Amino acid sequence: MSEQRRETVMGLVTGPVEAAGFDVEDVKVAGGGARTVVTVVVDSDRGLGMDDVVAVTELVSEILDRERFLGERPYTLEVTSPGVDRPLTAPRHWRRSRGRRAAVTVDGRVLRARIGRLDDAEAPTTVELAVPAKGGPVVREVPLAEIERAVVEVEFGKADPRELALTGTSADAGGDVAATVVDAEEGNDK
Repeated sequence: MSEQRRETVMGLVTGPVEAAGFDVEDVKVAGGGARTVVTVVVDSDRGLGMDDVVAVTELVSEILDRERFLGERPYTLEVTSPGVDRPLTAPRHWRRSRGRRAAVTVDGRVLRARIGRLDDAEAPTTVELAVPAKGGPVVREVPLAEIERAVVEVEFGKADPRELALTGTSADAGGDVAATVVDAEEGNDK
């Protein structure tokens, strides 16, 4: 039932939200009756500010109320951004995260690197990663199809300007995190 309600909400809101300039990343419908919570996760190329959240909330609320997807039952609507821990699964996620550090799993190993350019704006097949190496970072092209999992990492320090230069971004893009390769199954540094 919850999956059916999720698909219903997704079908109702995706077109209008995209027409307003945002991407619907996910929809969750949890609980039931008076405790139903509808969460709509949205993002855009320009990011998501508070005014955007308000506008999307009003739009989605209007649609759900008009379509009466729960009949007369009340619900709580939450509109949010994906958050930093969202896996990078679509080319737009990679494009939006350019210049940021990420943990990228390829062949069961986690590579910590800075995200660079996609090879093609319309139909990308590879992403450039600025990978730390002895003597300075180097660019490694990784086919998107070979990436098992990728997640942006939170950074607290200053970014290595050499890495940023390789990604074509500025010092405002992020901080610096030590680069290591980790065994994905055991979590041990290699």
